[in-house]
Amino acid sequence: MEKYILSLDSGTTSNRAILFNHSGEIVTIANREFEQIYPQPGWVEHDGETIWKTQLEVARKVLSGKGIPPGQVAAIGITNQRETTLIWNRETGKPIANAIVWQDRRTSDICEELKKKGYEPMISQKTGLLADAYFSATKIKWILDNAEGARELASQGKLAFGTVDTWLVWNFTKGKLHITDVTNASRTMLFNIHTLQWDQELLDMLDIPASILPEVKPSSQIYGYTDPSFFGTPIPLAGIAGDQQAALFGQMCLKEGMVKNTYGTGCFVVMNTGSKPIESKNRLLSTIAWQIGKEVTYAIEGSIFMGGAVVQWLRDEMGLISKSAEIEELALQVVDNGGVYFVQGFVGLGAPHWDQYATGAIIGLSRGTNKGHIARAVLEGIAYRTMEVIHTMEEDSGINMKELRVDGGASVNNLLMQIQSDTIMKRVVRPVVTETTALGAAYLAGLAVGYWESIESLQKQWQVERAFEPVAGKEAMEGKINNWKRAVERSKNWYSSR
Repeated sequence: MEKYILSLDSGTTSNRAILFNHSGEIVTIANREFEQIYPQPGWVEHDGETIWKTQLEVARKVLSGKGIPPGQVAAIGITNQRETTLIWNRETGKPIANAIVWQDRRTSDICEELKKKGYEPMISQKTGLLADAYFSATKIKWILDNAEGARELASQGKLAFGTVDTWLVWNFTKGKLHITDVTNASRTMLFNIHTLQWDQELLDMLDIPASILPEVKPSSQIYGYTDPSFFGTPIPLAGIAGDQQAALFGQMCLKEGMVKNTYGTGCFVVMNTGSKPIESKNRLLSTIAWQIGKEVTYAIEGSIFMGGAVVQWLRDEMGLISKSAEIEELALQVVDNGGVYFVQGFVGLGAPHWDQYATGAIIGLSRGTNKGHIARAVLEGIAYRTMEVIHTMEEDSGINMKELRVDGGASVNNLLMQIQSDTIMKRVVRPVVTETTALGAAYLAGLAVGYWESIESLQKQWQVERAFEPVAGKEAMEGKINNWKRAVERSKNWYSSR
């Protein structure tokens, strides 16, 4: 009887379940979008119960749709939007507030206060991160300070914190397991990536009690089993990794210097840096790529907060397209950007700027500007931000990247991939399976239960679907890039200078 790995990919805008076979091929997918909650400008929330219910729904649907009995699932792997923060009552199992999403900027002032007090060098040295509202720590503090009765419940040991992976495992095991893995822990701003422990000095800094924290595990291990009530039989929960680390593993970027970019809601460029973390001189993030057994692999990452989400904005808020896929056709209606440049600073600018007061901007508009120019400028903006991060990454690591492996929803856009190759003047490689985030989680789970015998056997499964080589002239590209950099400078520090 053929066995499968069930990968649960809990993203920022949707939950999906993907069933993989032994060849690493997708057997079937189920997907469900969920509501984005915007209580006020700069705030982004999710309903924790909705995250759980929709993830369970697609997990069941992906099996029933193909008539596959749960007993044929060898293991479940989980990958997730990382820094999104939930706190729930251990006794009721209910969240005490909406989840604060990684994009949320409400704790920017707390981060500014940490910087003023001189904490950022210590934060960076211990965690590889910066004092930024992006990470979980200040979100935890905000919920504890603002949810009714939270501090009192926490003092009584009745609250549990988790990123989305922790929340899902808690629910799948009906509260038996309160765990996370090293990759998600490394994104909280509370975890020491050198000692692999929660750090008391960081906890004290934000008045966060250690009692709410989950136990930290490797990325590939049998953690426990789903409660039989969900699928009719217990299934091993055996792999956990934050989405970008899972994608790095799914892309088989196993050697030092290998780089991938995931074009999802945001864009996340990640380079494998081997067995030691690199201290960035240019405000990139050092993070844990994965831990298998006792062996820890590190990475350096550049986070671009708005990637594919900008295309969704064009679709949902501006109405320029009715489906995300239509942006390529629209952008191809013009020969160039018509002098229009787009900066996607909707929720501030991430690496390497880290300007939480930047704004989104469209500049270079004229009477001749049309929808096609704006669509093209949006795609170019995504590619330019990626280019910035890659150049910074090469400088930090001293490694000249040979190629960029790409994945995520927007990587199927051929025009975007060609623009990306032209901007970085490197080969861009798209694999056959672009759902590499889910694939990475599947691989980690499958290795833990012996479904795949070794990492070496997985490397043979990775195949190129299409490669893009640079075709634009260097001089022409430099002119466009310089103009785009000018646009970025105009978008910076908008909110604090009003």
